[in-house]
Amino acid sequence: MINHDTIQNIIETSRIEEVVGDFVVLKKRGVNMIGLCPFHNEKTPSFTVSPAKGIYKCFGCGKAGNSINFIMEHEHYSYPEALKYLAGKYNIEIEEEVQTSEQLQSLNEKESLYNISAFAQKYFTENLFNSEEGKAIGYTYFKERDFSEETIKKFQLGYCIDKWDDFTAYALKNGYNPEPLTLTGLTIKKEEQYFDRFRGRVMFPIHNLSGRVIAFGGRILSSDKSKAKYVNSPESDIYHKSNVLYGLHLAKNAIISSNNCYLVEGYTDVISLHQAGVQNVVASSGTSLTTEQIRLIKRYTPNITILYDGDAAGIKASFRGIDMILEEGMNVKIILFTDGEDPDSFARKNRPDDVLHFIKTNAVDFINFKTNLLLLEASSDPIKKAELIKEIIHTIALIPEAINRSVYVKECSIMLNIPEQTVMNELNKTRRKKSQQKTQQEEYNQTETDVTEYTHTIQPEMISNTCEYQEKEIITFLLKYGNNKIELDATNEDDEIIQILYEAAKFIIMEVKRDSTIQFENKIYESIFLDFDFYINKKNIIPDDTYFVNHSNEMIQMTSINLLSFPYIYSKNWEDKKKIYSTTEETNLKGTIIKAINALRFRKLLLIMENLQEKIKNSTNYEESEVHQKLYILLSKARSDLAISLGGIVVF
Repeated sequence: MINHDTIQNIIETSRIEEVVGDFVVLKKRGVNMIGLCPFHNEKTPSFTVSPAKGIYKCFGCGKAGNSINFIMEHEHYSYPEALKYLAGKYNIEIEEEVQTSEQLQSLNEKESLYNISAFAQKYFTENLFNSEEGKAIGYTYFKERDFSEETIKKFQLGYCIDKWDDFTAYALKNGYNPEPLTLTGLTIKKEEQYFDRFRGRVMFPIHNLSGRVIAFGGRILSSDKSKAKYVNSPESDIYHKSNVLYGLHLAKNAIISSNNCYLVEGYTDVISLHQAGVQNVVASSGTSLTTEQIRLIKRYTPNITILYDGDAAGIKASFRGIDMILEEGMNVKIILFTDGEDPDSFARKNRPDDVLHFIKTNAVDFINFKTNLLLLEASSDPIKKAELIKEIIHTIALIPEAINRSVYVKECSIMLNIPEQTVMNELNKTRRKKSQQKTQQEEYNQTETDVTEYTHTIQPEMISNTCEYQEKEIITFLLKYGNNKIELDATNEDDEIIQILYEAAKFIIMEVKRDSTIQFENKIYESIFLDFDFYINKKNIIPDDTYFVNHSNEMIQMTSINLLSFPYIYSKNWEDKKKIYSTTEETNLKGTIIKAINALRFRKLLLIMENLQEKIKNSTNYEESEVHQKLYILLSKARSDLAISLGGIVVF
């Protein structure tokens, strides 16, 4: 259990722009920062970070929160795990009790998977450096690949002893439950017996973006053809291979700073290049590139450079993956290693400066590369050349940006020796066909959605808050301007009218409380109002927005964050440039607040009058009906006065 003071220290120390910036490329926009949302696919940034308020909000998918919420949502951490992550980031010490076997077993399933994966990594690394078998086989293998001890420790490489249950027995002995062992795939259960999946293999831990171990790749070193060269962890609650890129946790900052990501195939390619100074490199770990992996890279850069080992068949097989990259609006370049070299061997055979020079000077645009490659195959065969033209045009058609497409059309028409207009006509034909297919699919999906929505219609008794908008406005002003000062009229001892400065929150609380008709229907808004009331009248403190965006009640926290978030920014520079000046809420804060409170009063009054009308209509008692009618007339006068103050006209 983390004590309250430590939690507060973590909250106060964490800077939202730094926490989010580890996962999203943020650009400054006014007082806020903006980037592509990590929670849904988007091409135009709608994800906003407010350093001043310590919150984030996506105006596309609606996700919002503070630093802790972001880590919980992005990394799928529990609240304590998110706190520990932030404590580690900011070097805040957390004292924890050593977990007993009972406590280990009581961890929820996902935490258990993270826990056992971290335990396994430490054990495998310990084997590599300290066991006789690990040093003789595993450590020797890594040294033969010229991996330094620093690199081995950085990537947390290890070795699994070549015994049936060496790791499993050790984990069980240390209090771990068999279930998470099998769920992570570290252990295989067969006929009530438990066996190590990775026995006799060097181990490559796979990490998530924040650096936690989520899976493993194991390479066998024997020449036994009956065994797979590489074995990877199966998918689990913490590991989905289509969403993971090997080495990204170490590469993301370098990708941002260089504005480019090098993509390779295997673990050793990443490690060797990283050791050679090319740190913006990741691997798809032998799997076909997925849309999720592409979007993962796109968070950090729109540029991908793919490194190939020179095998033409392998390159052609990857064309579909590259088409997917282009479809996401990214720029793709190719680097081709020749003479049987791959990124790993090239990095080991050459000096770091030579590796960097080769990579920087040999990158070629993918579409030009693909065109030249296919032209070699087509040779003088007109049929093959026609197929080539169609394939190249299909690839260009995937590019979302019209300007980029036009540039490639011009270049390809020269390379293919055909008129530019012919290429453009075929391109437009391809895009029209693709657009029609997309429209048909969307119509089909919409039909499915309509059917689903019809079967889930809202029940009549589910009535929304009748004063939702007005209540929301009052609470928004409390959160945004509670500590702002407004001028109020007051009288001194000589009955002279003077101006005094008064906090906006105190004024709002006072005005709302003196009107008995105002009761908040939205219980979350009511709770926020009561929090303000308690702190002002009991502690003489006005809580700021930080208190509410880090509130212990999750509903209050999320409501506050949503109310404090706004998709647009006020631009003084634009006003000065255009000489068009606008008023804001703060320009006349007192008048704005009074108008908002009166709007809530007006709405409440209308509801009371509607209720009175119903009573008059259904009343069978003359005297009772007369009382209701007199009250209705009085309320009508009050309604008229309020309407005038709000700038409206009441028609009788």
